[in-house]
Amino acid sequence: MAFAVARTRDEAHLYLDLHPCETCGSAETTWDSGLTTVDGTLVSRYAGDCGECGTSREFLFGLPERPIPPDGYPTFGAAEPSELLDAGEWLWVADLTAGHVPADDRAEAHRALSIAAAAVGEAIKFVPPGQDEVPDDAFWSERGLEMRAAEPGRFHLDRLLIVRDTYRDLAAQHA
Repeated sequence: MAFAVARTRDEAHLYLDLHPCETCGSAETTWDSGLTTVDGTLVSRYAGDCGECGTSREFLFGLPERPIPPDGYPTFGAAEPSELLDAGEWLWVADLTAGHVPADDRAEAHRALSIAAAAVGEAIKFVPPGQDEVPDDAFWSERGLEMRAAEPGRFHLDRLLIVRDTYRDLAAQHA
């Protein structure tokens, strides 16, 4: 059995946030995490009870070939694209986060803009070398496919680079 790889803790936690309880829809869960073996495969296990309805929740993720040390905040992964979130979901995360930057809290604004920049950077990782846009096979989730359908031009490399760099510049202004 193959498990999608969670490249880092930040990526795993984002994935958990984006997949709320199937019973009540709440994302409020206190997660216990650790390593376990499933059918002879070492995996990362996140388990907890929904904070709203108490439903037991569990997610199992494959491990990256080599550990990815944190490189600032957030660190979602290394050079390879995500197996957990598709390119459209990453851009959705960037939009959501950048759309909620507080005007009166510099530290939180820096944090939000750093997440938005990193999320756009994750979408960029889906662009193959020598290509100028995210390919169709980089979209597999309902949310990601909807993002692509709504504005396919947003997934052109030059546009993604401009957006990422803008978020980085804005984050630096709030540091």
